[in-house]
Amino acid sequence: MAEKEYCLPRAEFDKPVKLLIVVAPFYRDIADNLIAGAQSEIEASGGTWDLVEVPGALELPTAIGIAERMSNFDGYVALGCVIRGETTHYETVCNDSSRGITLLGLQGLCIGNGILTVENRAQAEVRADPKAMNKGAGAAAAALHLIALSRKWGASRKGVGFVPSTEEYKLAGEPKDTPKA
Repeated sequence: MAEKEYCLPRAEFDKPVKLLIVVAPFYRDIADNLIAGAQSEIEASGGTWDLVEVPGALELPTAIGIAERMSNFDGYVALGCVIRGETTHYETVCNDSSRGITLLGLQGLCIGNGILTVENRAQAEVRADPKAMNKGAGAAAAALHLIALSRKWGASRKGVGFVPSTEEYKLAGEPKDTPKA
């Protein structure tokens, strides 16, 4: 008997979200299906997206890092497909692309990882199937949920906790307008 997987409800937003879909289209048909899934999920949440292509899966984290420094996206969706070959290059590409995305995520970027790492083309086709378990849609949903969390936790504090009131600030350790003796 197959287990039923649980999916979180779709993320909801009160302000618009914009994501960058970064794809390595080495296997064009697989990439196109992943892209379609991601676009559909983003639009279903009321978001917008831009799309860029990079040469391979190893370039996905670099492109996302560049976009974060030079643009204004709320989140990112990394898409690609790595199929095991005859050499150890498969392990390098899988591990290093995933590690790069994880490190960016730990820096606070909202990234959905939709890089398929599979043994053969048949496995990739199943995971990119637009009518089934499209991992592009899953990666977009993950990015959207992370954006929702960052907005929830990053909301303005209105003077609560360690955030000073907007009327007071300190210069070199002294409150503003403090008379000196």
